[in-house]
Amino acid sequence: MSSSFKRILLMVVACAACMLPVSSLAAGDLTNQAPIEITVQLGNEKNALAFFPETITMETGKLYKLVLTNPSPQKHYFSSEGMAQGVFTRKVQVNGPDGKAIAEIKGQIREIEVYPGGKTEWWMVPVKTGNFSDLKCTIPGHTQGGMTGKIIIK
Repeated sequence: MSSSFKRILLMVVACAACMLPVSSLAAGDLTNQAPIEITVQLGNEKNALAFFPETITMETGKLYKLVLTNPSPQKHYFSSEGMAQGVFTRKVQVNGPDGKAIAEIKGQIREIEVYPGGKTEWWMVPVKTGNFSDLKCTIPGHTQGGMTGKIIIK
């Protein structure tokens, strides 16, 4: 790409940004938000193949701490390709038995496995709206057994 083309492209983008309505610009420091906590239980003590709740609702631009707990006797996955593509992941925090953080994972996350008795926190900011009906546990037989859900990002 030539330098003159780059300058023209930059001017076009700058002019387009100037024409945005003021209401479309973000107000405040998005990195300084208190997280909105949503707890999702993967299965239960009776070994049910379900997410509790089965529908999760979030809004773009807000910081969420999605707390994934697994009280069941078997491991489960929290997997939603649609949601994974619609959020910015700040971090995933793995907590030990005492509830204290033992690891943080950064970068794009697609799926989280939570072992029996485990707890993991997925810190994220939704950036894309949508209705994602692809929440599931990808362990063979779990999706077919009913371990599915929906994520709504407004």
